[in-house]
Amino acid sequence: MGVLLLAFGLICATGAGWVALDVRASATRLEHWAATNADLRMQARGSLGPAPMHMSRAVFRVFGTVISLGGCVLTLAGLAEVA
Repeated sequence: MGVLLLAFGLICATGAGWVALDVRASATRLEHWAATNADLRMQARGSLGPAPMHMSRAVFRVFGTVISLGGCVLTLAGLAEVA
C-alpha cells in the first residue's frame, strides 16, 4: 500500500506542480485549450456568439496547487508506510 501511495503521490505532485508553477506555460496552454473546446461546443450547437469562459489561467494554477499539495501529502504518507 505504501508503494502505491508513493507512486500516486509523486505522479500527482509532479503533474500538478507543472501547472501550479506554470512551467513552460502549461496553465496558459490549458486556458487556451479550454477556450478552444468551448468555441467548438458553441459552434456544434449552432450558437455563433462568444463562448462563456469558466476557468482562467489563475483558476488552473490554484487547482494545480491544491492537487500538488495533496500529492505531497500522499507521497509523505507512502514514505511513512514503507519505512
